[in-house]
Amino acid sequence: MVRIGYTMMTEQAGPRELVGHVVRAEEVGFDFSVTSDHYFPWLRAQGHSPYAWSVLGAAAQATSRIPLMTYVTCPTFRYHPAVVAQKAATVQLLSEGRFRLGLGSGENLNEHVVGGGWPSVDVRHEMLQEAVEIIRALFEGGHVNHRGTHFDVESARLWDVPDSPPPIGIAVSGERSCKLAGEHADLLIATEPKQGLLESFDRHGGSGKPRVGQLPVSYDPDRDTAIKRAHAQFRWFGSGWKVNSELPHPDSFEAATQFVTPDDVAESIPCGDDPDAFVAAVRPYAEAGFTEIALVQIGGETQPAFLDWSEKTLLPALREALGGS
Repeated sequence: MVRIGYTMMTEQAGPRELVGHVVRAEEVGFDFSVTSDHYFPWLRAQGHSPYAWSVLGAAAQATSRIPLMTYVTCPTFRYHPAVVAQKAATVQLLSEGRFRLGLGSGENLNEHVVGGGWPSVDVRHEMLQEAVEIIRALFEGGHVNHRGTHFDVESARLWDVPDSPPPIGIAVSGERSCKLAGEHADLLIATEPKQGLLESFDRHGGSGKPRVGQLPVSYDPDRDTAIKRAHAQFRWFGSGWKVNSELPHPDSFEAATQFVTPDDVAESIPCGDDPDAFVAAVRPYAEAGFTEIALVQIGGETQPAFLDWSEKTLLPALREALGGS
């Protein structure tokens, strides 16, 4: 059973629109939803970046069934982990237990805004591990004092604690992050259908835990239009995490992707309205062992049409091919 999810991508739509989109995603039958947590869009053409946690609070009230999840929050720079714990506990209460807290080591693009520089990936992983330990301690409901390598917590306590704390997911891209996720996460998060990531996760304690993937798609009845839009807004996607985590500004992504062509994008992102092409793009995630796959429809203004098409065509095709719910 593969669950198919919907992405509220904060980089490409305003806050009210995002809430409306996830309401419709619930109506058409998506199994879960995720939201990005950015300060900047990847490229200027995307044009948005509202505060994800306000959007989540509104979405929790506007929906009744669809699960919510950050994909992902960095709990180490813009946000102190004690504040992330409070936000996550509150959204879990507002959503009546439908929230999962997806965490990652962050991108320079979003975290540079508070100053302090951008450390090496090893340091970022150390910070993430310490942050997860703090968040879990606060979820238990008692007072927490912590003197750590990277964070201090002074007699903190969450006064509104859900009966069931939000499950914690950790984003992975290599062996070190897989080890961190296997040892400290309730689920794995990844944006590439690499079976080796899941195998490493299992070796480090992740066996039997959910694993959530994500895939950009560009629906449009006119395939050329879909390709053009994907190139304008998503040509950064294929650069790989080692590049994407380091660049500090949308203009940096513009420069880094200036030689990426529309044909390059069309080779890696399904474009158009042929459901078989979308199924073929999703299938490697299912075959690698992902239990959940969140789709990102490119283009904020295209969400209503994509959601209508998903209800009538895409979701039935995916579930027939992959055995979804």
